Amino acid sequence: MGVRSSTWVTAVLVLLALTAVGTVVPAPVVALGPGPTFDTLGEVEGTPVVSAEGLPTYPTTGHLNMTTVGVTDGISTLRALGMWASGTYRLAPRWSLYPPGESTEQVTQANQQEFDGSIANAEAAALNHLHLPTRVTVGALTDGSPSAGVLEPGDEIRAVGATPVTSVQGLLDAMGAARPGQPVTLTVRRGDAAPRQVTVTPAAHPDDPARAFLGITPATSPAEGQKLTISLGDVGGPSAGLMFSLALVDKLTPGPLTGGRFVAGTGTIDAEGRVGPISGIRFKMLKAREVGAQTFLVPAANCTEAAEDAPDGLQLVRVGTLDEAVGALTTLDTGGTPAGCS
Repeated sequence: MGVRSSTWVTAVLVLLALTAVGTVVPAPVVALGPGPTFDTLGEVEGTPVVSAEGLPTYPTTGHLNMTTVGVTDGISTLRALGMWASGTYRLAPRWSLYPPGESTEQVTQANQQEFDGSIANAEAAALNHLHLPTRVTVGALTDGSPSAGVLEPGDEIRAVGATPVTSVQGLLDAMGAARPGQPVTLTVRRGDAAPRQVTVTPAAHPDDPARAFLGITPATSPAEGQKLTISLGDVGGPSAGLMFSLALVDKLTPGPLTGGRFVAGTGTIDAEGRVGPISGIRFKMLKAREVGAQTFLVPAANCTEAAEDAPDGLQLVRVGTLDEAVGALTTLDTGGTPAGCS
């Protein structure tokens, strides 16, 4: 075999070896792209995404789709390059989503906790927007909580000492006079049992040692005999909060909020109805347009980014609060033009 032929064979063998390695060996990256989208007014596997008991509900039309970012892990180098070249996906270091020292299960659990928090905030925001009666309940206990063994998730807190509690802010205000290490009497109701008084000795707050800390996450819950349920498995993170709140508002008020339109969107939400920014808005808009959305609700803080990448035919609507989102959809339904992104 001549030198030229030998060189050619060697090059081919090296190329084949590199191709084999690139096909089999996982790259230290994940691919981010359009993820699943779900209509919060609809059902998933026969179960309504959003439902209410003990409250009047009304028919809805159109769509209020929550959107997600898809994460593809364990991809080969060649596949990663192909996904990047397609222009639909973005590559990110794997450690940015799966930090060293944390297992995939731990990351999934943290995402689920964020999702559960977004559900609680979505319910509270909708209840406050609709001015419905509410109760203050224990949403969760923190690790090492001074309330452990005394309070449980779901307990209703009716009073701190002699001060009645009717809102989360009311609970925080009532606890303002408490001091770490000094016992506090709470009036609590658990399930169907009669209200009773319990004593908790608060710890020092991690962020302010002078403040008393019960070690609970208070939640806003519907009045007794009423229940809101948001059911959607295999989804993590907090960015569906706005769309969950809108679905609740739509189902609990007469007349379709969408006016029959296909509306999609994204955004975190807090109990007061403030809409916060999210990541991956480009991917969410692409998926929304792909499935037929005409209008996309954009958190105000994401507007500049969204305007740069908006797909053709998708109307962007800027929202900073749940009130603004409801108002924008009402404006659309009456033929007006709500605030957009520019």
